Amino acid sequence: MAQIPSDRLVTIYGGSGFVGRHLVRALAKRGWRIRVAVRRPDLAGHLQPLGVVGQIMPVQANLRYPDSVTRAADGASAIVNLVGILYQSGAQRFDAVQAEGAEAVAKAAKKEGARLVQMSAIGADKDSKSNYGRTKALGEQAAFAAKRDAVVVRPSIVFGPEDDFFNRFASLARLSPFLPLIGGGKTQFQPVFVGDVAEAIAKAVEGEARGGEIYELGGPEVKSFRELLELTLEEIGRKRLLLPLPWTVARIQAFFMEFMPKPMLTRDQVTMLETDNIVSQKAIRDGRTLEGLGIKPTAMRTILPTYLWRYRKAGQFTKAAT
Repeated sequence: MAQIPSDRLVTIYGGSGFVGRHLVRALAKRGWRIRVAVRRPDLAGHLQPLGVVGQIMPVQANLRYPDSVTRAADGASAIVNLVGILYQSGAQRFDAVQAEGAEAVAKAAKKEGARLVQMSAIGADKDSKSNYGRTKALGEQAAFAAKRDAVVVRPSIVFGPEDDFFNRFASLARLSPFLPLIGGGKTQFQPVFVGDVAEAIAKAVEGEARGGEIYELGGPEVKSFRELLELTLEEIGRKRLLLPLPWTVARIQAFFMEFMPKPMLTRDQVTMLETDNIVSQKAIRDGRTLEGLGIKPTAMRTILPTYLWRYRKAGQFTKAAT
């Protein structure tokens, strides 16, 4: 483990989540002191083993309360905002978290004179019909308004042991005789490994990315929604009917699912699925990609077997389980 320079402190908002824990590990190896700003610091204990004693410090911050955001940024030389939500619940609204919350983080970074990295998503667009996509774009605008040299990263869907995509459909395949092909399953994705996303953000924190730019992060393969479900079923050794679900029907089902505590699908997500989620040709030409940061994208088949094996039928042999 690297020595911990006293002058290298990074605050990571949302650092206890899926991408956050991988980023904490990446920055800890680089010798940063890490302040993990989360709503429930008492639930961030799982991050401590990722660094040496005293290197990782959970603190309380809620993006809906700017004063707490400012306190968490005190003394930081770099700030990363990973906070985002996939659906609205209670006070956690898209505008409050992804637009106004991102603005609070950006202003805190400006006050501290800290380098700012904002995690957004492919599909962010201020004119998007999706509230998720629209507010992600507003968060980007807020970052650049406060810090012209901010770096924004837009990943496609992120995969890894705790992901919300492959785990969700693998789990559903254990219970349901079919999987839904929303909109016919034609939407294109470019799944990116969480470790690669964390490495890209770590490079940006260290000043290895071009300031004032948006980096689009995708893996080495572009796959349709149908192909991703077929890959999931192949990895877990199950056969299921892939049932095309027209957009209108998907929206009706999503409406009722939104009443669940953790909805599997929302109308906003259906809207997002109407647009391909892949790295743009312009980003590729400009070198604003993983490859542009010197990172070789990791293939899905390298990682998926290491965690999807647990969804296989009991007694099925798999290398990853041994």
